[in-house]
Amino acid sequence: MAGNITLEVVTPEKVVVSEEVQIAVAPGSLGEFGVLIGHTTFLTTLKTGTIHYTDADGDERYIFVSGGFAEALPDKLTVLAESAERRRDIDTRRAEVAMERAQKRLESEDEDIDFVRAKAALERAIHRLKLAETRK
Repeated sequence: MAGNITLEVVTPEKVVVSEEVQIAVAPGSLGEFGVLIGHTTFLTTLKTGTIHYTDADGDERYIFVSGGFAEALPDKLTVLAESAERRRDIDTRRAEVAMERAQKRLESEDEDIDFVRAKAALERAIHRLKLAETRK
């Protein structure tokens, strides 16, 4: 089955990607999953991680995603993410500052700190930095 699917990655603020791709692999909450033309229809939640895909020209591309949902159809993968950005758009300085801030919160003995939120912020910053590092 040769052919491309449409990949759409959307956040509440913008459309991050809308293009034809050969294959897309996303971080499902129960594990990574790949979508090719003719895929079985399903809906799943996403965890923080990386969508990697091969565009129509055969080039590898990467997108950071944080949470959300994905719908696979036989000819399309739609990702509705809480946040998402292409690897080339990651602001490493901002991610480093976010990581430092989250680490300080987690080390704090203040009872008013939301540790679940701080841990999630740390995880997002680490994923962004790891993905940005691979472009060098």
